[in-house]
Amino acid sequence: MLHTALLTLAVLAAPAPEKAKPATNTKDPVCKMTVDAKAATVVVRGREYRVCSKSCGATLQKDPDKYLGKDGSVKAEKK
Repeated sequence: MLHTALLTLAVLAAPAPEKAKPATNTKDPVCKMTVDAKAATVVVRGREYRVCSKSCGATLQKDPDKYLGKDGSVKAEKK
């Protein structure tokens, strides 16, 4: 019973997860296809990114350094 009470307190005291920063990209980071505000999103490093498909989303999550700059910017959008 004591264990249950301690576990409950630990869960209640845990900080709430931070909400991801909203997506602002206009190109899919993986395939570079143009995406709009209605596109699906994935969260990488606490930030949302718009993607054209589940496949591109999974690829981005698997290897974000390949597609994102250190500052979180989308490499496909850099000129």
